[in-house]
Amino acid sequence: MIMDREAYRNSCSLVKIPSQSYEQFWSSHFVDYIDKDLSYSKFFKKYLLPNHPCMFSRRFTEEWKCRKQWVTEEGKPNFQKLLQDFDETPVPVANCNAKEYNANPKQVMPFKEFIHYWKEYIQNGHSSPKGCLYLKDWHMSRDFPEHNVYITPVFFTSDWLNEYWDALEVDDYRFVYMGPKGSWTPFHADVFRSYSWSANICGRKKWLLYPPGQEDFLRDTHGNLPYDVTSAELQDRSLFPQFEEACQPLEIIQEAGEIIFVPSGWHHQVYNLEDTISINHNWLNGCNIDIMWQFLQNELSSVQKEIDEWKNTMDSWHQHCQVIMKACSGIDYGEFASFMKIVAENRMAFLNACFSGESSDYSRHLSETLTTLGPYHAAFDLERVAHVIECLLCNEDFKRLDHSTSSLQPETLLLQIRDAIQSTRGQHLLYQE
Repeated sequence: MIMDREAYRNSCSLVKIPSQSYEQFWSSHFVDYIDKDLSYSKFFKKYLLPNHPCMFSRRFTEEWKCRKQWVTEEGKPNFQKLLQDFDETPVPVANCNAKEYNANPKQVMPFKEFIHYWKEYIQNGHSSPKGCLYLKDWHMSRDFPEHNVYITPVFFTSDWLNEYWDALEVDDYRFVYMGPKGSWTPFHADVFRSYSWSANICGRKKWLLYPPGQEDFLRDTHGNLPYDVTSAELQDRSLFPQFEEACQPLEIIQEAGEIIFVPSGWHHQVYNLEDTISINHNWLNGCNIDIMWQFLQNELSSVQKEIDEWKNTMDSWHQHCQVIMKACSGIDYGEFASFMKIVAENRMAFLNACFSGESSDYSRHLSETLTTLGPYHAAFDLERVAHVIECLLCNEDFKRLDHSTSSLQPETLLLQIRDAIQSTRGQHLLYQE
């Protein structure tokens, strides 16, 4: 059990997690570097709850198979081994030299074709008439679950996002990135304002990170964020009137083997300084679910403003807003409620199994994760889900949706969560020394 009683009591006193403070990062150019053993409770208290970044040293990845098999003795990508493993596998590849809206357009190509391009790119002095191509957002662990080339560090295992998508068996947010020197990712914040962790298997990256709220100073006169935050056009006050009010970004160099923790809502831009392979997960849990819920409310509000003129002429206007929101951001209020339901049901089943001795009906991987994190963490998670469901039930837009087809009404789920927490306390699981 890695969440201790003190951490549980401290975190559960925060019914609503207080507003995080980022002032220390406005003038600082450093983040904490973790090179020795760190307890989960310390990481939880010092980085997850306050939403602050940090870097883990290479010792946290030195036992990963990919760090040995995908990398040559010189520290370069091992193309021969990679081709052996992935050969004809279709992979998503972005062109860093092309701009489509505020991202790079992607194509799908066989893995071996990308490696052939990459070798030529290196031989040609890191340039190519095809542009700078970057294999990114590849669901490698979903495509090859038997490979087990890395182990998610325990600090990042309270992962509701991938737990939910694994339950649906349709998607995940676990990715592999492979890019030549000079490849980069434009300015953005992560999906649903999730956390991310990113481990360099080989190569080096440069990260430019802005604390939440600073991105508002970087908007142009139309309210749009920049594609490239280093572009000279940001100095033009007629285009970016508030740019000078923004703090300088945190500039972090990530070496081979190191893992960066990027907190919720920190906008960032990333460069590969060498030929680089990295593994990245997006993840959410009880510490940042408030931030996701606020993001969803903001997304819906933006959609409602866009189609406000049709509000009085469409009977299904509110439902239509949800459809557009899902198309733009990947989720709507109904699916968010389903997400909360699956997270809650897994923890209620786990706590029930803890004191009844019965086995639970979910995957072995999830069972191991919940057991490692322990009953305090499961109870904390349930407290957080209950808080969000209470917010949903008070939300006017959520009230307008048709919940008659839902397999479990939110009010009923809330009662079940409260009962589960009470009965768990009754069993003394959360109060034993």
